Amino acid sequence: MARKITATLKTLDATRFNLKYGITGMPHDALMTTIELYGTKVAPLVREMMAD
Repeated sequence: MARKITATLKTLDATRFNLKYGITGMPHDALMTTIELYGTKVAPLVREMMAD
């Protein structure tokens, strides 16, 4: 996911990415886990990849 976000940001010369996290039918616990993983794993990796 981090590679896709980074590639898209670079292609569009964008400086921001907004995560849409409202998914119908996804249990609340799974949604919270997804948001946590994005914030603790994916976002830091994207920042690192964008800095290169």
